[in-house]
Amino acid sequence: MSGPRRLVVGITGATGIVLGVRALEILRQLGIETHLVVSRAGEMTRAYETKLGRDELHALADHVHPVSDVGASIASGSFRTMGMLIAPCSVRTLAEVATGVTTTLLTRAADVVLKERRTLVLMVREAPLHAGHIRNMLAVTEMGGIIHPPVPAFYTDPHSVSDIVQHCVARALDCFDIDVPEMKRWGEPEGDAAQDWPSPLKAAPAA
Repeated sequence: MSGPRRLVVGITGATGIVLGVRALEILRQLGIETHLVVSRAGEMTRAYETKLGRDELHALADHVHPVSDVGASIASGSFRTMGMLIAPCSVRTLAEVATGVTTTLLTRAADVVLKERRTLVLMVREAPLHAGHIRNMLAVTEMGGIIHPPVPAFYTDPHSVSDIVQHCVARALDCFDIDVPEMKRWGEPEGDAAQDWPSPLKAAPAA
């Protein structure tokens, strides 16, 4: 893609905020400019699932936009980006994107990506799925979006949750033609040794 190497990252209130955290870490390592928008529920999930404070999460991005700021740069199609990754993506966010009835900057930015025919990737986190969820996934797909649930690949012989998260996020970034060099790929020689990513997750409580 020509133009700036710039990606919008949305984090919603679905469980799995570590997906968005890891994406921001990888994108920074690769020198790709990030524009972060976090839903109110996403900030709640951050507190539940990680050790990160609000400022620490925001510091992982190059630019942070308040979720209520519908006048932000990422709300306009004239602001060029590679697209948008929503990781994790709640089913409410999925529904807003599917219907085009956007209520926040996060879903407005996703709608802009679709209308500009850029790449939109939704790492939807929900199980089991009812028919409404599946219809919304189909609607987003028909509009050009990519539904990319964080499904682990076990051929990589993961040794930790961090390994699984790393591969799921790297596969999602493949959709933007962003290559994560240390990712294990089927049928290809292994790249550089995988980075030892520190986990933002809280330590498990004592039994």
